[in-house]
Amino acid sequence: MKYRRFGRTGWQVSEIGYGMWGIAGGEGGWNDIEDSLRDTCLDKAVEMGCNFFDTAWIYGRGSSEKLLGNLIKRHPDKKIYVATKVPPKNREWPSKKTDLISDIFPNDHIEEYVKLSLENLGIESIDLLQFHVWEDSWAEDLAWQECITKLKDEGLVKAVGISINRWEPTNVIETLKTGMIDSVQVIYNIFDQSPEDELFKVCQELDISVIARVPFDEGSLTGNLTLNPDWSEDDWRRSYFVEENLVASVNRAERLKSELPAGASMPQTALQFILHHPAISTVVPGMRQLKHVQSNLEVSELPPLSQGDLDMLRKHRWDREPTWWSQ
Repeated sequence: MKYRRFGRTGWQVSEIGYGMWGIAGGEGGWNDIEDSLRDTCLDKAVEMGCNFFDTAWIYGRGSSEKLLGNLIKRHPDKKIYVATKVPPKNREWPSKKTDLISDIFPNDHIEEYVKLSLENLGIESIDLLQFHVWEDSWAEDLAWQECITKLKDEGLVKAVGISINRWEPTNVIETLKTGMIDSVQVIYNIFDQSPEDELFKVCQELDISVIARVPFDEGSLTGNLTLNPDWSEDDWRRSYFVEENLVASVNRAERLKSELPAGASMPQTALQFILHHPAISTVVPGMRQLKHVQSNLEVSELPPLSQGDLDMLRKHRWDREPTWWSQ
């Protein structure tokens, strides 16, 4: 496993991290995984050198955080970096331009969920606390700034980040300039290349770390998405891959697959593309099977993509704007 500097925190984090939504279980999570397999997958990741785990209270309403807390207890000799998120008080993803931060992240709400997360995780301090939605119009509001300063001063939080709304990579720029934010988490993959246009440049200038999420475009970049997916009625992907998105995603993925070099793994290529960019500190794929943990973390040991491969992948850029189904 290779490690990268996590912006101005100076942490050395695994360039392949672990996104813990899909493995969460609990209320609102996927429940078709045995608890023993969850632990096995997480233990395997640690064994292979993964030390950055991204969770959130909303992932199973605390169950993902408890999974991570148990992992930390099983590996007391390892430094495991914990990143979690405060949910918006109105429980709506994404936030809206008309939302007021006083309604979405009032200080008492932030403090309440820090305490809940610390209890679930069984730790005394959260390495990275992230806002789970954001509007850049909130940048100059002093209340949230005072709140996170207080949490840091009390030692409950070491660093603070923002998880950027889907397909809105610039909806954070002014906030980053306040100097209060240590990291951003943004969708960046072969299709979603727009963070390169402005966000990454600002992050590099300000020494803010970048966490790449949704590396497989919610599944289309694994090459396994079909026009007739076998999902249960309550599977979240049904609400995201509505017909217009499903058809377009499958068609684009098939075109990409046809252009890959013979024998190339589509998921591994997707991760290699993300890691080629120097602004990236870590990428956090979700992994619900042991074979996926193995193949995804092995990407860190692969040689970088050639310039020819990168040029080909760049042609698959797909610029999108938030819509009613994008969430």
